[in-house]
Amino acid sequence: MFGTPVFVTGGAGYVGSHTILVLLNAGYEVVAIDNFVNAIPGKNGSIPESLHRVQELTGKSLTFYKMDLLDKESLKSIFSKHKFECVIHFAALKSVGESCQIPLDYYRNNIGGTINLVEVMKEFGVKNIVFSSSATVYGAPQYLPLDEKHPVGTSCTNPYGRTKYFIEEILKDVASAEKGWKVILLRYFNPVGAHESGKIGEDPQGIPNNLMPYISQVAVKRRPELQVFGNDFNTPDGTGVRDYIHVMDLAEGHVAVLKNLDAMKTCLAYNLGTGHGYTVLQVIKAFEEAAGVKIPYTVVGRRVGDLGSLYADPSLAEKELDWKAKRSLVEMCADTWRWQSQNPMGFRSETAAVQDI
Repeated sequence: MFGTPVFVTGGAGYVGSHTILVLLNAGYEVVAIDNFVNAIPGKNGSIPESLHRVQELTGKSLTFYKMDLLDKESLKSIFSKHKFECVIHFAALKSVGESCQIPLDYYRNNIGGTINLVEVMKEFGVKNIVFSSSATVYGAPQYLPLDEKHPVGTSCTNPYGRTKYFIEEILKDVASAEKGWKVILLRYFNPVGAHESGKIGEDPQGIPNNLMPYISQVAVKRRPELQVFGNDFNTPDGTGVRDYIHVMDLAEGHVAVLKNLDAMKTCLAYNLGTGHGYTVLQVIKAFEEAAGVKIPYTVVGRRVGDLGSLYADPSLAEKELDWKAKRSLVEMCADTWRWQSQNPMGFRSETAAVQDI
């Protein structure tokens, strides 16, 4: 695996950029693509700002192309220039709320882009893929904690989650139909935090869809207050419970897969979470303590499809990948605050035009 670069789609995004940092530090070569839907151009115009900073942090370089997976011919040109053995596939539209408003865009981009990717992989004989899936494939939980044997796809609550489920099924079918494929489905729970340097972190475009970046933007006064959706769930304080995992733990989970890939079976799914759930109010309190900043909030009604509790059983990943999330909620909050306080406008302070390939 070390002899050829890893191909990373959506590499300039939140999880992608942190994973590339860990890959480079682990000695892997990386070729990354991104279409800048969730990324900011760098000041030199040739690479996203997030990946420019990754190179500074690691002291190592990567190869980057501005490209959309829906552009199949450009994708082929990249595969013709490089020899890959493995693909890590992050690229996707990812807003739950937005997916309910423009579902066709989500199906076209997420599923169509994946089909293009897999077809090009087939053409060039690349049969190893690590897919960035989501706990949303489980839908409304039949039991907790959620393990990999829990039914998927039967109660997905939004189009975003359905795209992840459909892509899982597509990849399973490909692996079943053709010999030699290895498909690893990584079901993320709730990634938060940032690299400990504060140089890279989560920088959502527009209004944040997730709790932690919204809290941090309130903390730096970009937004007046946080809205807490519902306080009448069957949870310790009535607010929703989620399994928050530090993005660096999540990134290290991808490297754990690559290290074990040769010995792995055809198609496997793993939960990447901590196994512990925290309420919204517990996260707010932990952030306030880490940042020394008061977070004003208002409780409003539940959103359609909101669930009370979701948290993982991550024991399979620990058993088979020798991976376990080790960073605490305090570290998640402290690292988020370090990133946001050093970069109150995210990566936007240093931007420039980027040329297409």
